[in-house]
Amino acid sequence: MAIARQRIEDGHLGDSVTGVAQVAWYALQVRSRKENYVASQIVGRGIECLLPTYKSFRKWSDRTKEIEQPLFPGYLFCRFDFHDRRPLITVPGVLQIVGNGRIATPVSDDEICSLRLAVSSELPKQPWPYLEVGQRVRVNYGTLTGLEGILVNVKGNHRVVISVTLLQRSVAMEVDSAWLSPVAECAKEVTGQKVLRPIRMTVSS
Repeated sequence: MAIARQRIEDGHLGDSVTGVAQVAWYALQVRSRKENYVASQIVGRGIECLLPTYKSFRKWSDRTKEIEQPLFPGYLFCRFDFHDRRPLITVPGVLQIVGNGRIATPVSDDEICSLRLAVSSELPKQPWPYLEVGQRVRVNYGTLTGLEGILVNVKGNHRVVISVTLLQRSVAMEVDSAWLSPVAECAKEVTGQKVLRPIRMTVSS
């Protein structure tokens, strides 16, 4: 299996995070169905890693089994110094750091905090189509107190959707509407925003 590696001597990426805090959270694209393995390898190298998962039921003809699956298939999150990224990008299964062109784009600390809160909750959760606009709400009771997201209604059940802007992916958490209050926020102009292209890593021999 080829290992994606970023050349240390490549100065372009090293200069691409000027003005951005060196130690930050980044999204990594990894080999599909290898998320757990890659996460364990990263943690084994002493790097902070977050792999959000959810429980689902898979049915066979003779049985039903509960399994854990990644909320963002093919992606996980790591907190590291971008200028000291070699121990991370040499992990087998790591494909690339997600960014815009050749610019590494950190994931918002607020979005990481929301993901941690969602993962630690025992409430039902599931992957959700990315939502950019909609009414933002705050959860005021229960294990999700303080969580902010977008309120949606699915078949009569209320869910709060939290999003990772960089990946344009979202997660839906089922909540009681009585727990929610609206969040006032400044109106923002929505422009034709494109999906950020991942940084392509070169393979060194």
